[in-house]
Amino acid sequence: MIGPIFGSVVRMRVSTGKATQSDGRMFTVVVEGFGVGPQRRAERRLTVPFGQLQPLMQTIARKGGRIRMVSADEIPTTGSGAPAPEGGASADAPATRAPAASKAPVSHADVPVNLYKPKDPFIGTVTGNYSLLQDGAIGRVNHITFDLSGGNLHYVEGQSIGIIPDGEDANGKPHKLRLYSIASTRHGDNCEGTTVSLCVRQLQYEKDGVTINGVCSTFLCDIEPGAKVKITGPVGKEMLLPPEEDANIIMLATGTGIAPMRAYLRRMFEPAEREKNPEYQFRGKAWLFMGVPKTANLLYEDDFQRYLSKYPDHFRYTKAISREQQNPSGGRMYIQDRVTEHADEIFSLIEDPKTHVYMCGLRGMEPGIDEAMTTAAAAKGLDWSELRPQLKKADRWHVETY
Repeated sequence: MIGPIFGSVVRMRVSTGKATQSDGRMFTVVVEGFGVGPQRRAERRLTVPFGQLQPLMQTIARKGGRIRMVSADEIPTTGSGAPAPEGGASADAPATRAPAASKAPVSHADVPVNLYKPKDPFIGTVTGNYSLLQDGAIGRVNHITFDLSGGNLHYVEGQSIGIIPDGEDANGKPHKLRLYSIASTRHGDNCEGTTVSLCVRQLQYEKDGVTINGVCSTFLCDIEPGAKVKITGPVGKEMLLPPEEDANIIMLATGTGIAPMRAYLRRMFEPAEREKNPEYQFRGKAWLFMGVPKTANLLYEDDFQRYLSKYPDHFRYTKAISREQQNPSGGRMYIQDRVTEHADEIFSLIEDPKTHVYMCGLRGMEPGIDEAMTTAAAAKGLDWSELRPQLKKADRWHVETY
């Protein structure tokens, strides 16, 4: 049928079920001129359950979007083919939310990849660069933001971008790019879709008694606002979040491995982000395990404490501070020790098919996590060497280490 909805002409394909009955269908809304940055210039397809359809349309209208089409799946049926029992929604009562599990899975084909390549990078402008560490911390870690205006560089949570540092290598050739996990949501820290942020630790190591500074990490940590930077990407489909609002997300991070986790948590809990995402209002369980050497090295701590305060039923935060805490054996407390400590709870969550595990940080964290998971699984009569590939195949075990 064709009819005006909030000032737009919409072609709507629906089943013949009565509009007043409980509706478990998923609706796809095709909209133009809605979103920020590159999204606003492109046609977007948003899929929501019936209970979120009207709020989404109101949001689109309020922000000047143009609805081109709304299509609906058929009402779910029972095994006999009869309509499913009504759940209490009517013209006089709010529609119930369809189970989040009915949402279509993330389509990896729709994820932007290699929009800008090394031979033709995007030139971004640094808008901010500040230290994330407190007094007494070890090393140097900065939060760096780039303006993406004027191009088509867009991304989703869990992806990475490449940075090509200025200058030449010892052979007189341009430096090669380095990949960094994105620390911001697709809307950027300004929630306007025009920026991308990184969490960068300056690499330093000793060689023949001399301190060597990493080329790209030092370049980024030293860079000043207003400087131009060559950016490639985005890349990566390994660390994408599931679309279900009631999914459980276990995050295992060390150091700057917190970058994608920060993006996930902002998407889930940051008020401005939740307003930007009417089709994604997280209501599952998010559990962050964070490993650092000292309390002063905790990153984005104020934000995480704010999420804990506002969403205590949906966010849990467990820290492993190696130089300040002891494990049960009297040694340093590492993230794998915390995994062992909470093994029963972790595996109870993993038994739920809606649970996803994300690991990001130094590659050296993997053996310790594997050992902890092996021990925890054995206590439940499970073989971790068999279970982990199953989780990976089901797209529920996500690892990005370096």
